[in-house]
Amino acid sequence: MISRRTLLAAAAGATLPLAAPGVLRAQARDLRLGIITPPGHPWNNAALKVAEVLKEKTGGKLTMTVFHAGQLGNEGAMMQQLQTGALDMAFLQAAEVGNRVPNVAAILAPYVIRSTEAAAKLVRQPIAMQMLEPLPKETGTLGLGWGITSIRVVFSAKEIDGIAGLNGMKLRINTTPAFRDFYSLLGAAPTPIPTPQVYDAMANGQVDGLEADLDFSWNQRFDKVSKVLMRMDAVFMPFIALASGKAWQTLSAEDRALITAATKEALAVQVDQTVTNAPKLLKDFEGTGIKIVVPPTADAAPIIAEYDKIWAPKAPILPELRKIGATLG
Repeated sequence: MISRRTLLAAAAGATLPLAAPGVLRAQARDLRLGIITPPGHPWNNAALKVAEVLKEKTGGKLTMTVFHAGQLGNEGAMMQQLQTGALDMAFLQAAEVGNRVPNVAAILAPYVIRSTEAAAKLVRQPIAMQMLEPLPKETGTLGLGWGITSIRVVFSAKEIDGIAGLNGMKLRINTTPAFRDFYSLLGAAPTPIPTPQVYDAMANGQVDGLEADLDFSWNQRFDKVSKVLMRMDAVFMPFIALASGKAWQTLSAEDRALITAATKEALAVQVDQTVTNAPKLLKDFEGTGIKIVVPPTADAAPIIAEYDKIWAPKAPILPELRKIGATLG
């Protein structure tokens, strides 16, 4: 396994011992980036921006092809391709990386942040990059930075007035254990449904509710199959821009620096745009006439205590993450 020191040195532009020195950019090279979201999604736009900058800065010698909508497989498959060097880069959800590195999953804990604005601030804190330091050793990848989604909301097909309404609800969730444990503590029955089938599952009563970020929810128009939108202000799903450790070593220091800078710039724009768009999306939902419920903040305290009994031993960074999150508004 590639060591963290080796990859971090590469990120800083140091010269690496290469198995084949001739692979450094002497001719045109097309990088491959995988992503599960469809064309037009904010994450995809960020990936395409990286590709645009690389082509412009190198006069077309270094380009990037973005494989949208899981064309290369699901996130687990893309992680494996990163590890073998078959894939150069990927934008993967923190859930996928957190399955392998529990400290990364800590960012998914409920009530670490309470708003999209706070989520944006959190991924820009030094602790966010600190959480990615074990990736070279644990996954053979290098974390170049974070992107975000808006804070997630819950849609319900039945009338609910607060968190208690989730008790007994068949709730479609992201399958990550971090979310599963949270919603289980609330009494819900977490139900995994493939993303393309979520709308129909709500429409035909296969599930009573679902949780998702605002962008995806508006694109899918979940308000049309729901009576209530509950603003949990509890969890969000960031993503990580990952580079393959094996592929990284075949790049020159100049190219590594260029890719890192282009990625960080594109992610910064994506984060800012997500913050700007979140209130607009909420207004769009308000305009549909759907009932919007905002549970009292005090309801969160018992859940935080129970959740941390489960997750603090697995993700020791969680208490520090909570302290920092509490300062972000």
